[in-house]
Amino acid sequence: MHEDGNGEGHRGVSGASTTGADQEFLALERELTVFLRRARANQGEMARAVHPDLESAAYGLLVRLDECGRQRATELAAYIGVGKATMSRQLRALEELGLVAREPDPVDGRAWLVHLTEEGRTRVQRVRVARRARYVEKLSDWDRAEIAELARLLNQLNRGMEK
Repeated sequence: MHEDGNGEGHRGVSGASTTGADQEFLALERELTVFLRRARANQGEMARAVHPDLESAAYGLLVRLDECGRQRATELAAYIGVGKATMSRQLRALEELGLVAREPDPVDGRAWLVHLTEEGRTRVQRVRVARRARYVEKLSDWDRAEIAELARLLNQLNRGMEK
């Protein structure tokens, strides 16, 4: 039986040992919980590296804008999975920090497009380069095929969770 960080074995909900497919799903849940906890902590560090006053949750918005360019706030809200009010609040805070700007959508004058400012792009890219360097360091003993397979499986998981 695999032991967790507290030295306790993993048991099912009822306390009985699990077998078969249940073990795989419990192992998945356990590993994702640890992974997500670490990811949240890292996201906070990365957000502070972009700007000391940046909310942790807003870092993902900056990365999305860095990767995809100009987007409507509604597109960003749908991608991140938050409501319009939350997105408006986060974008307003990012504007106040000088990291994003808005411009009228040339296709629809009623809508606005959000984009990184030059300062925002510079800061986000600097943090992303440092993060990738950390991945290279931490996974230096992994085979590149294993890294590619992990990326493929995570992409498959993310796509499956969107359904």
